[in-house]
Amino acid sequence: MTRTTTMVTGQDVAADVETVGELPWIEDAGKVAPKDARALSQLFFDRLQVLEEGTHEYQYARNTLIEMNLSLVRFAAGRFRNRGSGDMEDIVQVGTIGLIKAIDRFDLSREVGFATFAVPYIVGEIKRFFRDTSWAVHVPRRLQELRVDLARAKEELSLRLDRDPTVPELAEHLGLSEEEIIEGLVAANGYTAGSLDAPNDSADGPDANGRTFADQLGAPDPAIETVEDLHTLAPLLEQLDARDRRIVEMRFGQEMTQAQIGAELGVSQMQVSRLLTRVLKRLRSGMLVDER
Repeated sequence: MTRTTTMVTGQDVAADVETVGELPWIEDAGKVAPKDARALSQLFFDRLQVLEEGTHEYQYARNTLIEMNLSLVRFAAGRFRNRGSGDMEDIVQVGTIGLIKAIDRFDLSREVGFATFAVPYIVGEIKRFFRDTSWAVHVPRRLQELRVDLARAKEELSLRLDRDPTVPELAEHLGLSEEEIIEGLVAANGYTAGSLDAPNDSADGPDANGRTFADQLGAPDPAIETVEDLHTLAPLLEQLDARDRRIVEMRFGQEMTQAQIGAELGVSQMQVSRLLTRVLKRLRSGMLVDER
């Protein structure tokens, strides 16, 4: 960095000005007024095109251009302030990516102002951000874009017809089939999703006030698993011989003890225990095989 007298925004600076290479040193480029930023950007782009990428002066020129033109990002981001999703700081950060792309691709030979060239890049990056992150569920990009076309067509036709347009009218207006319109309308329902913790104003009954959608959701019924297990077990029981089925029925149907079962069958409690162990092992293995 050196100190030298230089030209800044078309005027001789009487005092010495610090420079980086042949560019003026700007202490806080983000505070440069938009009018001055346009003139300085021209100077920095002129120099950037002849600098070798990766050098200190190149990085300084590029970074200064980014900081000086952040007002373009803030201007473009303001158009999306009321989109309903996305923090403004996030939108500005995304727009800055578009600004950087514009700086890297800008060519002075185009004879177009940098602001005119950069704003479409910034807006495009922000729109892509909303398109990719705002949907509550994932839908194909084709349907995401169709949602925008449908919204615009609905607005135009509603003004013209003084009522909501029908599916055939939308199809004719957009040059699409009615099936495509219906698909787009259904997909548009995935753009936003309500919170399960939101109050359910449509709930009925004395306890409706303050109830949320989550409060009205059903819970898993453990009895369902029991029914499924019984359906699986029934054919396995039929495969047992009469004595084994009787032992199972007395133990689990009549809830008899092993001693009572032994007395009923004329065998010892130990024999009943071994028989039950064998039968239960067979039934358990059969149910596991069925689950697989």
